[in-house]
Amino acid sequence: MTYDPKVLRRATARFEDDKQRRAEQFCARRKTLYAREPRLEEIDRTLTHTMAQIVASGLRRGADARSALAALREQNLALQRERGELLHTLGYPVDALIETPACEKCGDTGWDAGRMCRCLRAYYTREQNAELSRMLDLGAQSFDAFDVTLYSATETFNRRRTARENMEHNRDVCYGFARYFPSKVRNLLLSGSPGLGKTFLSACIAREVSERGFSVVYDTATHVFSRFEAQKFDRADESADSDVDRILRCDLLILDDLGTEMTGPMVQSALYQIVNTRMMQKRATVISTNLSPQKIGERYGEAILSRIWGEYEFLPFYGEDVRKLRKT
Repeated sequence: MTYDPKVLRRATARFEDDKQRRAEQFCARRKTLYAREPRLEEIDRTLTHTMAQIVASGLRRGADARSALAALREQNLALQRERGELLHTLGYPVDALIETPACEKCGDTGWDAGRMCRCLRAYYTREQNAELSRMLDLGAQSFDAFDVTLYSATETFNRRRTARENMEHNRDVCYGFARYFPSKVRNLLLSGSPGLGKTFLSACIAREVSERGFSVVYDTATHVFSRFEAQKFDRADESADSDVDRILRCDLLILDDLGTEMTGPMVQSALYQIVNTRMMQKRATVISTNLSPQKIGERYGEAILSRIWGEYEFLPFYGEDVRKLRKT
């Protein structure tokens, strides 16, 4: 699993902010309780001292050391019981003066055995969804909300399936791609006229994969190619290198609206690098385009078409513009 450095930095910052906020809340609670019942501060001070004595006694050898250790432990337990009774009287739980981590698994470090803990991963997912929401309506775009009844159940548009049967098939393929990602790593090419649901299903994929903790980059072809151009020609653009790295290394890249950009050698080179690099590294890609496979070959070259045709599952979109149908 690959994590987007930009998203991870924001997630880690929020994670640390929340940890600091909890620490400050604990200090404030402790200060309030000490003010209400000074005996609590005396107990905590004594407990700290006895714990040091217990550790020191444990390092000694002999019967006397074992006897002293047992006495100190009994004293410690008695003080803890007294503290619990005082806290109960004040209306607080017995552990109100014990600072415990929010995540027992990693101790609030965010990492467990060298891997990102689920607690930090939850922050990462929220930040990534916020990033995706700048371009997508993740609140409304979900597989459950995809309405196949907007597509004709009778017209085939000179294809084997009716428009509705075809969209049911496309929805199921996209759902399976997202639901079982990345165990069935398979690239997708969503091709068809505007207004047929390509962006909607792309957003559904992005949402599902992101919520499962994988890194997702969703962007338009125009903006993606501009980042490759900036990396090559604009040395003043300090973020270009990291943006290109994100595009090439994320777990899932969704390249939207391929074919709407101004095409030239720079774009052809960038698209080849994206397709070829991600294919070699076995990283999944979804491409959405208004172009047919034949037009992709004519526009970007046979080398790119050959890789897409051999490594991508082709999902044709046809029917009437559902955006217009929703307005009628």
